[in-house]
Amino acid sequence: MRKKLIPILLLSISAITLYACGYNTMQRHEETVFKSWGDVESNLQRRADLIPNLVETVKGYAAHEKETLQAVIEARSKATSVKLSTRDLSNAEAMQRFRSAQGELSSALSRLMVIVERYPNLKANQNFLALQDQLEGTENRINVARQRYNQAVERFNYAIRKFPNSLTNSLLLNLERKEYFKAEEGTKEAPQVKFSD
Repeated sequence: MRKKLIPILLLSISAITLYACGYNTMQRHEETVFKSWGDVESNLQRRADLIPNLVETVKGYAAHEKETLQAVIEARSKATSVKLSTRDLSNAEAMQRFRSAQGELSSALSRLMVIVERYPNLKANQNFLALQDQLEGTENRINVARQRYNQAVERFNYAIRKFPNSLTNSLLLNLERKEYFKAEEGTKEAPQVKFSD
C-alpha cells in the first residue's frame, strides 16, 4: 500500500509545483500575445485590401495626382511585404521595420486623403464614400487591436519577470520579452481619414 502512495504523492507534489511555478500561466500569456498579434495583422491586411479599390476610385477623378497615387501603391506594397513571425515579436529591430512600413502607409494614405478634398465630385461618389467608411472603421479596429496586443504583451512580460515564474522561465522555458507596438517616432497623432462635408 505504501509503495502505491509514494508515486501518487510525488505526482501530486509535482503537479502542485508546476502549477505554482507559473509554467502554464506563462504559456497561456504567450499564446494570448500571439493571438493578439494575429488580430493586429488581420486588421492591417484589411486596410491593405481596401487600398487598391480606393486608389482606383480616386484615379477616376484625380488622374493627374499620379505621384500621390503611386506613393500609396508603393507604401502598400512595402507594408505588405514586411512580415513578422511570432519569434520576431521579441526582436526590437524587426518590430521597428514593421512599424516603419506601416507608418509609411499611414502617411501615404493621409496625403491621399488631403488631395481628395480638392475634388468635390469624388467626395460625393457613393463608392468612395463606402470605401471611406470602411477605411475609417478599419483604422479604428487597428487601433483597438494594437491596444489589446500591447495589453497582452504587458501581461506576458510581467508574467515572465515575476517570481517564481522568472525562475521557471530561466530553467525550463527561456521565453523572451515581447516588444510593444509603439507609434513611429515623431508621430503625435493618427492620420485623419475622416472628411469634412
